[in-house]
Amino acid sequence: MCAKKVIISCAITGGIHTPSMSPYLPVTPDAIAKSAIEAAQAGAAILHLHARDPQTGAPASDPEIFAQFLPKIHEASDAIINLTTGGGLQMTIEERLKGPLRFKPEMCSLNMGSTNFAIHPLAERAIDWQHDWEQAYLRSTKNGIFRNTFQDIEGIVEKLGKDHGTRFEHECYDVGHLYNLAHFLDRKIIEPPFLVQTIFGILGGIGAEWQNLVFMKETADRLFGDAYEWSVLAAGRHQMPFAAHAAARQGHVRVGLEDSLYISRGVLAESNAQQVTKIRAIIEDLDLEIATPADARRMLGLKGKDLVGL
Repeated sequence: MCAKKVIISCAITGGIHTPSMSPYLPVTPDAIAKSAIEAAQAGAAILHLHARDPQTGAPASDPEIFAQFLPKIHEASDAIINLTTGGGLQMTIEERLKGPLRFKPEMCSLNMGSTNFAIHPLAERAIDWQHDWEQAYLRSTKNGIFRNTFQDIEGIVEKLGKDHGTRFEHECYDVGHLYNLAHFLDRKIIEPPFLVQTIFGILGGIGAEWQNLVFMKETADRLFGDAYEWSVLAAGRHQMPFAAHAAARQGHVRVGLEDSLYISRGVLAESNAQQVTKIRAIIEDLDLEIATPADARRMLGLKGKDLVGL
């Protein structure tokens, strides 16, 4: 089999980790922009982006905050901007779509089902918490559902995909999410080519075990054939091993401080670029080639940088 180029996605800040967990987590618009540009320079073709309140670091949906860093990234890099439609775990659908609807990016993330997205165990860590909101936010997920119903998914695809030409990073936290995606594919609401991001190690989703990675890939192959591009992310300490395994199996990879705060066992990553550099070295040691943003645009059928709302 001819090896395809590997797309590296980098999730810059996310809405899971809180500022007290790492001094290197980018929170302000300037820090997010700088970190994203450095990740692109290191080899990330896709930049997955969330916004945060510049004062507290809490997940934010205000388009005016996005406007403080997206144009900088857009001007300084050819990387594909991929905005979250997940936002923060307590946001409404309407809040989560404010940024994407204004900026009409080439890509957005799209969770393919509702999940018990549980990060409450993080609240019990022995950390010098900087902000009152942090532990309360984490603990709230013990009794929370991260909502993406069939109606929600169809509405997001309609508003962003049909109206603005945005394509999606289809985030699948469990095998049922693959079947949900197949449902939309059968109905031609989603059309190929598309990116399937299989996600491992989130409490409430499928576990980070090798058998599960193989099972998810085999299931996706049965459902989608050659209509899709396969990518892998794994949370925390599983990040690099799962990414390396995915690349070796002709897949794409996602790294970034949204998914893991560490660069090695017990050592905090000092930047997103550090993680990109590490996975790039692993991929190139496998004699595989890194996809450029132009390569990724061709593989994923994206509309192009000049057609976004920036």
